[in-house]
Amino acid sequence: MKLSTQQLKTYSIGLCLVPLLGIVFDILTNNLGANAMQALHIRLGDWALRFLCITLLISPLQSMTKWRGMADFRQLFGLFSFFYAFLHVLAYLLLDFQGQWSLIYIDILESSYLWFGLITFVILLLLAISSPNAAKKRLGVKWKKLHRFIYLAAATAVLHFLWQLKGNMAEPLFYMLIIGLLLLFRVVNYYKNRKFSKLMLPIGRKKVIDE
Repeated sequence: MKLSTQQLKTYSIGLCLVPLLGIVFDILTNNLGANAMQALHIRLGDWALRFLCITLLISPLQSMTKWRGMADFRQLFGLFSFFYAFLHVLAYLLLDFQGQWSLIYIDILESSYLWFGLITFVILLLLAISSPNAAKKRLGVKWKKLHRFIYLAAATAVLHFLWQLKGNMAEPLFYMLIIGLLLLFRVVNYYKNRKFSKLMLPIGRKKVIDE
């Protein structure tokens, strides 16, 4: 049975919600462990970072498969990365500090790792707001430049994760390696396409560029 793109998107949305359902189930069954608040933060933050990595993975997959429809899935996974990051921030604001802004302000000033988390969240927020096609048309060429900041968001997300840890660094270093490889692929692909574009130019035009 061959699935349409819309059916694939519907199934993908269902799969993207599975981690949230697992977290809700563990909350209802009191299965988050001794430090439930910390476990909730970690799991929501982990899924935000995982969906960010999946979003970055779409471009290499699109290059290899030549399936243009993958752009819709890049947008979908990017929005779910923002969704889990939003819940991660919401848990910090409303559960950890119960909306006491003066204490939140002091905590952000004193905790360096929170600065990287804040930068990540602001970038993801901007990318989510500018995701609709109407925003894409309105921004024009600026849209692509803005959405390249997703690599900065990935880097600051890993630093946010890495900086707060005091023990095993294996997991954040694993994400750092994945993001590094995905960024390397994009850089190589960029220079490869640039070289190919020059080769495709008429000889006269090529001379002008070379000069």
